[in-house]
Amino acid sequence: MEETHYSVAIDGPSGAGKSTIARAVAERFGFRYVDTGAIYRTVGLAAKRVGCAMGDEAAVKALLSGLDVNIGYGVKGEQREYLNGEDVTELIRTPEISKRASDVSAMPCVRAFLLEMQRSLGRRMSVVMDGRDIGTVVLPDANIKIFLTANVERRAERRYRELREAGLPVSLEEVLRDIEARDEHDTKRAAAPLSVAPGAIVVDTSDLTLAESIEAVCGVVSAGLGAKA
Repeated sequence: MEETHYSVAIDGPSGAGKSTIARAVAERFGFRYVDTGAIYRTVGLAAKRVGCAMGDEAAVKALLSGLDVNIGYGVKGEQREYLNGEDVTELIRTPEISKRASDVSAMPCVRAFLLEMQRSLGRRMSVVMDGRDIGTVVLPDANIKIFLTANVERRAERRYRELREAGLPVSLEEVLRDIEARDEHDTKRAAAPLSVAPGAIVVDTSDLTLAESIEAVCGVVSAGLGAKA
């Protein structure tokens, strides 16, 4: 008997808590968590390393032909990012690489390069996949689609705490400007702009704690899986 796979697509703007919440949801339901933003960060790191100028799509496109980008999972099930065989999981979590990821993610050549890789994961196993175009482009037939959001001030506060806990010397004002710039960039880019997918349920976590946000999203997933059982 063929195994049934389920897919949960979680989209939303920068700093909405997608990764943390999606990871918790995947653990709750026994699905595999896929952080697509980390995949774009890996390409952004590759572009930085070879000296590609921001916005230079021709240079990035030339880079892709020799690029090996893969994901794996650690002993605790955590996603690991590999660039040409090197584990770069920790190296991609900086504000500079965040900007690089936003830059390369707007390039159609990069999105096409990574699209099949992401879709194949959804075909092979049950996944909770988060990003900015999962429900609209990557997994348009996902069983459950969620758009996770919060007001920009709350998102900046959360990202600021996360970066400070990681030991990065950033200011709240810097993080807020970065998130506002990414919102502008992500919603207006020509290639797969950030938007609410048809049929997606919007979950606003502005006034929710992390635990409450996780429960809210798990409730949506549970209801969706129950309806499809």
